[in-house]
Amino acid sequence: MVTTGADILGISGQLARGATWIAASRVVISLIGLANTLVLARLLVPDDFGLVAIAISVSAIVTSMTELSLAQALVQHRHPTDSHYNTAFTLNFLRAAIVAAVLAGVGYPAAALYDDPRLVAVFLALAVSTLVVGAINPRLAKMSRDLVFWQDFATRSADKLVGFLVAVAVALIWRSYWALILGIVAGQATSLVLSYVIQPYRPRWDTSKWRDLMSFSIWVGLGQAVNTINWRFDQLALGYFLGNTTLGYYSVGDRLAVIPTREATQPVAQAVFPGFAKLSGEPERLTRGYQRAQSVLMMVALPVGVGLAVAAEPLVLLALGEQWLPAVIVIRFLAGIFALQTVASMVQPLAMGMGRSKILFNRSLVNLCIRVPLTLLGLLTGGFLGLLIGRSAAALIGIAVNLYLVQTILGLSVWRQVAVNGRSLGAAAVMAVAVYVAGSQFGEGGLPLQALKAAAMIGTGAVVYPLAVLVLWLVAGRPEGPEREAIGGAQKAVAKVRGRLRR
Repeated sequence: MVTTGADILGISGQLARGATWIAASRVVISLIGLANTLVLARLLVPDDFGLVAIAISVSAIVTSMTELSLAQALVQHRHPTDSHYNTAFTLNFLRAAIVAAVLAGVGYPAAALYDDPRLVAVFLALAVSTLVVGAINPRLAKMSRDLVFWQDFATRSADKLVGFLVAVAVALIWRSYWALILGIVAGQATSLVLSYVIQPYRPRWDTSKWRDLMSFSIWVGLGQAVNTINWRFDQLALGYFLGNTTLGYYSVGDRLAVIPTREATQPVAQAVFPGFAKLSGEPERLTRGYQRAQSVLMMVALPVGVGLAVAAEPLVLLALGEQWLPAVIVIRFLAGIFALQTVASMVQPLAMGMGRSKILFNRSLVNLCIRVPLTLLGLLTGGFLGLLIGRSAAALIGIAVNLYLVQTILGLSVWRQVAVNGRSLGAAAVMAVAVYVAGSQFGEGGLPLQALKAAAMIGTGAVVYPLAVLVLWLVAGRPEGPEREAIGGAQKAVAKVRGRLRR
């Protein structure tokens, strides 16, 4: 599906091959990340996840407030020179040193605020990890500019694999929250080493091109800073008001809920960003490419997210155990919301590809002004459930904001953006009802019964959704859309298999 999304932008198979590498990387990362969450959830307790979530949230906010987005600037730049890469390395490392110093100093006040002295050492470890990330080779951006993405597969996969192995080893030996922290540091160190093995580069101190790079990256960086505050604020507030254990349930549920949508959208977004940049001077092709790629993505991500929301309880019982049952309600609220957000999730690479990074900052600022008040109001008035309701309401408003921005950039009306996904939305609704009915046939019971229930719900969704999409497509008169892309791809695959069998 990802390859199809790349091809329909009208750029040569080079982008399609790049998208394939990114998709492979995301599959590996997704599997390792899922295994990491499931294994560590069995070995550690919710309090451990809550403690680390506080530290990582603060670290993410501090890091994002100095975000320079120089890699994207190098990809978007027409003719980057050695001075551009050297400037990027210099600025990245200076910024990392500043962030590391801030994190080291934040540890004591954070420990006092949350009444947990363990945070001091955790923040010091995250300060070290920040320095490691700041030294990563900026010349990797050159490969992305050339639509070569195998290095992304190598660095990201190795990062996650090493981090997973280290985290599990520490958890098995000490059963400590340090498993989560040391896994992160080990993975980042692996990425640092591989970045210089893959793309030889000798860093040089240079700041001569800072204006050239910052003219693009400043708005992307500011947008990411605001966006990170937006996404991390709820965890900090929840940990302060309800404690580490509740935050642990929330952070793990959030992490699991986002997996289906994130793993579908991120590889496509990374692949189509340079494609959108190449088509920025051809508005008609860009509009067609955007809408077709986005509709394919929606058709893939929506049923998985909705299905996860409906089948959350048996899946959590099987994967994590009864101690994690409070995470079920988090997954039920958020998995479906994340899936619906796919309707305009390509606005980020679209705006960046057209060099309109300021619009992303404006979007993040609007979302911040919506989400923080709603989630805080929900938390203070309704506790854990209230926070989830507030966050969901903010997410629905955010979808409307994204649709409006796409209309502003491409002149594509909100109705046309939604209408092209109408069959996917209708089929997902039918699937959700069918999956719920299938699950309701099973009562309470042990793990064997829960396994049977989960299998029945997943199997029902896997059959009902594509059938519903096909029926709606036929009723609509077989229009252009992701269905035709999927059928065409299937026909080509069958033809290739038949050809090989005849040989």
